[in-house]
Amino acid sequence: MINTYQHLNMQGQPLQTVDAQGYPVGKAVCVGRNYLDHVHELGNQVNDNPLLFMKPSTAFAHLHQPITIPTEWGECHNELELAFLIGKPLYKSRPEQCAPAISGLGLALDLTLRELQNQLKTQGHPWERAKAFDGSCPISSFMPLDYQNQTFSFSLKVNGQLRQQGDSKHMLTPVLELLSHISQCFTLMPGDVVLTGTPKGVGPLKANDMIDIDLHGHFNIKTRVAA
Repeated sequence: MINTYQHLNMQGQPLQTVDAQGYPVGKAVCVGRNYLDHVHELGNQVNDNPLLFMKPSTAFAHLHQPITIPTEWGECHNELELAFLIGKPLYKSRPEQCAPAISGLGLALDLTLRELQNQLKTQGHPWERAKAFDGSCPISSFMPLDYQNQTFSFSLKVNGQLRQQGDSKHMLTPVLELLSHISQCFTLMPGDVVLTGTPKGVGPLKANDMIDIDLHGHFNIKTRVAA
């Protein structure tokens, strides 16, 4: 379980923390169906407003360490996403007020128990059992970011094969509009993380899979699924 967020440099060595203690670990606010190719991939409908759900702090795990997945509830799927670290409170904020609140950028896996999620959706139940279990959000450290509406591309390889590739310019709801929308529903606090949706290419992970995650031009992480 993660206790503080730390910035890393390109070599994966400590660069600096946000302050002397680092940010306290908060909640993860996640966005579903924010890439059209993934919406089509799962046969879902495009929502009029961003689809939001949350993961508790116990969902966070270090992406730099082997990934542990449940095995008793069916397939566990990868969903790689850009993750933005919040450094200032956002409450009913306008999009232009949100950029200064972004403190860092990282990558996260929104691990999803797909069979269980489909069962819950069929029953009309919430998704938390399939999305918010302990360790369901392996996350990188964050690089400092002065957000200026730039775009970011990212990718995931499993056992050397490209599985997911995305770019923030393809988001249905862009980053600042997304943060503004979230802040209308509930306050974002320093230490909270916003996961901004996944592109197509979700699929099952298995024990001993080798994972290669890349935020293009910024950092690369190689990890594996624990046996």
